[in-house]
Amino acid sequence: MNYIGIYQDHFGGMTDTGRIIRDAWVFGILPEEETCIGWNSGQIEQLYEKVHQAWLPHSHLVSRLPPELRQRHERIYGQAIQKARELGWNPELSEEE
Repeated sequence: MNYIGIYQDHFGGMTDTGRIIRDAWVFGILPEEETCIGWNSGQIEQLYEKVHQAWLPHSHLVSRLPPELRQRHERIYGQAIQKARELGWNPELSEEE
C-alpha cells in the first residue's frame, strides 16, 4: 500500500511517517513541497534512514540543532501542530481514545 501523503494522513501527518517527512524537510533531505504521496514502504524506510543519520550528530535533540535548523524545526512543527489542532488533534489523547 502506498502512502497517502502527509497532508492526507491522520490529523495532517501527526504520525511516525509524518514526523519522518517533517524531519526530512528540516534537514533539507526533501523540499518542503514533497508530501510523499504514492511512496511505497521501501521509499519511506530509505527516507527514515537518511533522517536518522541526519539526527545523529545532534543526539536526536532539537536543543542541539544549530540555530538555522532549530528555527526551521520550530516553524515546520509549529505549523503542523497548529493545523492538527484545527483538525481536532489532541496530543493528550491516544489514538484509541
